[in-house]
Amino acid sequence: MWEEIIRESIMLFATIDPIGTLSLFVAVTAKRPPIERRSIALRCILYSALILIGFLVIGQVLLSWLGVRLVSFQVAGGIILFIFGIKMLFSGDDFALPPGKSEAEHDVAVFPLAIPSIANPGSILAIVLLTDNNVHGVLDQSITAAILISILLLTLALLLTSNHIHRVIGNAGSQVLIRVIGLLLAALAVETVLQGTIEFIKKYSGA
Repeated sequence: MWEEIIRESIMLFATIDPIGTLSLFVAVTAKRPPIERRSIALRCILYSALILIGFLVIGQVLLSWLGVRLVSFQVAGGIILFIFGIKMLFSGDDFALPPGKSEAEHDVAVFPLAIPSIANPGSILAIVLLTDNNVHGVLDQSITAAILISILLLTLALLLTSNHIHRVIGNAGSQVLIRVIGLLLAALAVETVLQGTIEFIKKYSGA
């Protein structure tokens, strides 16, 4: 039991990536006042929790009903992450803004923090796999839910310390973070697509 809990904790920590989310949070909220950064932190964790718990409860049923394979979901998520990473690299301060949207109209707590940073394809896929109805019972799924909530609370605690981090790195540092994280996200996205493609070939080519 403890080995399973440790394994699931590591998997969810790696896919939710609180440290990476903290770096992104500092970058995208660099120009916001401290009180607004705290509000953004709380909202993005709330939105992420709703999405991930929603997938925990009905994700497998939903994907099956839509006829979507898990590998297809993984590849699609990787493509979205890649586009987002490229935008971070080349779009400057407004990389998080959809076309035609001003900063006042766009809630960064939703995009890019809740989606695709915390509730990303990897974390959603991990939740669906760890709560597979054909493998895991209600008790196992409840433990997974508790682990998920614990990691989200840890992420929130890190985001609430971002004011101190921002004082250290400043606006120039946040601009460097944007480019570095964009590059890392693009590389991670390529890995996600490659892994999904390899899994697809193995599963459906008879290899």
